[in-house]
Amino acid sequence: MSAENVNQKDRNFIAVIGDEDSVTGLLLAGIGHVNQQQKRNFLVVDAKTPLSTIEEQFVEFTKRKDIAIILINQHIAEDIRELVDSYNQAFPTVLEIPSKDHPFLPENDSVLKRVRRLFGE
Repeated sequence: MSAENVNQKDRNFIAVIGDEDSVTGLLLAGIGHVNQQQKRNFLVVDAKTPLSTIEEQFVEFTKRKDIAIILINQHIAEDIRELVDSYNQAFPTVLEIPSKDHPFLPENDSVLKRVRRLFGE
C-alpha cells in the first residue's frame, strides 16, 4: 500500500465554512468534530466575521490531513474567490454549496470553471 493510499484513508472528516443555517444543518447531520488540539471542522460565518478569519480557516482546512471534503457556501467563497480558485489539490476537495438566502450560481463555481476549461469552453 502506497503512502498516498494511507493518507487518503486517514481523511475521515468533512469540514464546513458557512452561514449559521448551513453549518447547523450539517452539524445536526453528524459532521461535527473537535480534534485533540481543540480544532473544530466547522466555521460559522456571519456579517461580523473578519475576512482574515475566513481565509485562515480555509487555509487551515486545506492543510489538515484528516479532512476529505471542505464544503463552503458559495457566497462566502466569493469573498475569498482568489484563494478558492488558486487551490488545486485533490484532497481535501473543495465544494461550493448554496445557502438558504443566496442562490447557487453555476458560472461562479470553481469546480465547474475547471471542468469548462478542461473541455475548452
